Amino acid sequence: MKQLLAFFTIATLLVFQAAPSFSAEKGEDKPALKTFHDFVVKDINGNDFDLAQLKGKKVLVVNTASKCGLTPQFELLQKLYESLDKEKFEIIGFPANNFLKQDPGSSEEILEFCTSNYGITFPMMDKVSVCDYIYTAYPPDENKAEKVSTDPIYEWLTKKELNGVADTKIEWNFQKFLIDEDGKLIGSLAPNVISEILMLDEWFEN
Repeated sequence: MKQLLAFFTIATLLVFQAAPSFSAEKGEDKPALKTFHDFVVKDINGNDFDLAQLKGKKVLVVNTASKCGLTPQFELLQKLYESLDKEKFEIIGFPANNFLKQDPGSSEEILEFCTSNYGITFPMMDKVSVCDYIYTAYPPDENKAEKVSTDPIYEWLTKKELNGVADTKIEWNFQKFLIDEDGKLIGSLAPNVISEILMLDEWFEN
């Protein structure tokens, strides 16, 4: 019952919409949209990380920061990671400095922070920009922000024209995106949604 209630709690918070593989225009089919698996990113050590290696797994993608009020979420994310079958599920963290510059460190410093303070063992990627601004105020205000460019993987995660599912604005650090086994976007969870997902291990593994 506890897991069932948690599932419905998450369902009300999840941005969800079925994703079409193509659309028709003037009698012609457009090329199929890219999936999560079509991207190659850099891991925190600077090596290529081909997301195609995650085919067949559900994936939780989260933008992280080391100096945020939400940083303790690392502990719960690691707890979730340890509880699940790694053959069926993965967590990927993308450090980002977009919100109050709360992850200013180098890759080496970020990795040391994550491992020494939270024992993180899920894959951490190289730092990216998750939106078009570095916000210097809370709540985010584009008039008080530095203009930057969004990394391609986050362009895909946040733009319906690319992912076929939904436009999503990154609200803050620790926003979560859910990807299915075929690399299609399922939806997103707000930064403050964390404890609820710990009760969804059965859903992640089915």
